[in-house]
Amino acid sequence: MPIPPVVSALTIAGSDSGGGAGIQADLKTFAAHGVHGLSAIAALTAQHTRGVTAVHVPPIEFLRAQIDACFDDFAIGAVKLGMLANAQVIHAVADALERYRPAFVVLDPVMVATSGAKLLEDDALEALKTRLLPLASIVTPNTPEAELLTGHAIADTRSAEAALEALHALGPGAVLLKGGHLHEGGKVVDRFDDGVASAEFIHPRRPLDAHGTGCTLASAVAANLALGAAMAQAVENAIGYVQRALTLGHRPGQGDVLVLDHFGAAPRP
Repeated sequence: MPIPPVVSALTIAGSDSGGGAGIQADLKTFAAHGVHGLSAIAALTAQHTRGVTAVHVPPIEFLRAQIDACFDDFAIGAVKLGMLANAQVIHAVADALERYRPAFVVLDPVMVATSGAKLLEDDALEALKTRLLPLASIVTPNTPEAELLTGHAIADTRSAEAALEALHALGPGAVLLKGGHLHEGGKVVDRFDDGVASAEFIHPRRPLDAHGTGCTLASAVAANLALGAAMAQAVENAIGYVQRALTLGHRPGQGDVLVLDHFGAAPRP
């Protein structure tokens, strides 16, 4: 009896040695959704629940080799992009996406650390805007990242809605502006727009310091798209998945950072 095909998704991102974010969170998310996870590691980090201690960027040719190997052997339903350390890496990834043209590209523009520190140099930010945003099926920035991409401060509901429009004008097919950094009372509002329809996903603000939520949300969107969900439904499903994973999260390290429970949050048939 033939083995039924399995849907695959590829993450191109940074590795987190602590297992809470990056490639590790992406692969856990893919697995929890029943999707075969592929990875091309664009950066290696030495980190744990208390911070990052070192970062290493592999040679560009090796990154290209990883991406080529994945597309050479697998039917890739969606690609998720995470930490891309510099302009050279961004251009290499954009070149690969233009060559292989995957059906869906989910861009998590990892540009700002939790501390507020800017992670990308100016030329890398420009490369991300001009090369990757036009290739993205959806981009999923938080508020500080959206401020860098648009050049405008986001301080309230009105400016958040203006940022959503400005982000869409940069070229992605859809935008999910995450609301965790914007204080709107006791709620978090994630704003979605695909140029045709818009939606707000509202959930209670939780007094938690969690790790890997952005990586997980983007990879859950990618998994849902690979499985055939429409964009708005993929976003709604992904937000629900992250909320369940937060509720079931745990603290495996010595820090106060909560790590998500991916398999406890897995969608049930």
